[in-house]
Amino acid sequence: MEGSDFNKITGFDWDSGNIDKNWEKHRVMFWESEEIFGNEPLIVQSDETHSQSEETRYYALGRTNQDRLLFVAFTIRIGRIRVISARPMSQKEKTIYQKQYEKK
Repeated sequence: MEGSDFNKITGFDWDSGNIDKNWEKHRVMFWESEEIFGNEPLIVQSDETHSQSEETRYYALGRTNQDRLLFVAFTIRIGRIRVISARPMSQKEKTIYQKQYEKK
């Protein structure tokens, strides 16, 4: 990950509002969302469509330790990644990710 927002990350921001939401909706555990940020390749892009003036949103395409391919939408709050949504990658996202994976 590049950029000034990512240089100061100290961990993840979980609370009762977001820790179980992705399991209930998409069967993705919170710790799986965290794992992708430690594995390569990791594709991170800003999400201009969903960003608000006071908070930039990002999305990441990555791989868990068990090779599960995930799409994670997130923001950065006070130096921590706050996951907004995590789900399995779509077929289109898998194709994009696999092309990047072949480069590594």
